Amino acid sequence: MRLFSFRPALTIRGRTWKGLRGMSGKPLHPPLTDVPVGAVVLATGLDVVSVVVSGPLGRELYRAGTFVLVGGVIAAVLAAVTGAADWLGSTPRRTQAWRTVNAHALVMAVVTVLLVAAGTMRLTWYADDTATPLPMLALSVVAAGLTVAGGAIGGSLVYDYGFNVEVAGDSPVWHESAVDRLPGESTADSPSSAVP
Repeated sequence: MRLFSFRPALTIRGRTWKGLRGMSGKPLHPPLTDVPVGAVVLATGLDVVSVVVSGPLGRELYRAGTFVLVGGVIAAVLAAVTGAADWLGSTPRRTQAWRTVNAHALVMAVVTVLLVAAGTMRLTWYADDTATPLPMLALSVVAAGLTVAGGAIGGSLVYDYGFNVEVAGDSPVWHESAVDRLPGESTADSPSSAVP
């Protein structure tokens, strides 16, 4: 009995290239969102601890949060571009999925604007502060809260609606067999030995 299956998940052959949307079964948007989400959560944590400890450590934590946030902004722009490509290329208009995508995009656009504003203010007005200033802490906490809300809406698209989920070429998404199915293969292309 086989325990691991790496090849179908890692293969590129048999997948269709879709430009900024990625490849069939390997979209670009979802993995790109991990970086800005992680950056917002990490920067918020660093900011909170910076306020609590203050002193030299507080300053270093604030600076670290600033660098993390700047990296998150860069990744957020890439995630926004690929998300917009998904919206344009695969969202059926005037449907519940379309309205949910619009809500997700709105929330995440607000987060991105907040992150750009926070990064700019941290690098200019608040660059020499000895700990996270309260306006920056407030922006971090609001951005983190909105990120959680936007991520929940985006997750609902995938897990509730199956939006942009591409099955292995037929149904179901995974096959009950001892043989791995590769992208683009039909059931006739690969031998199937059903698991009893």
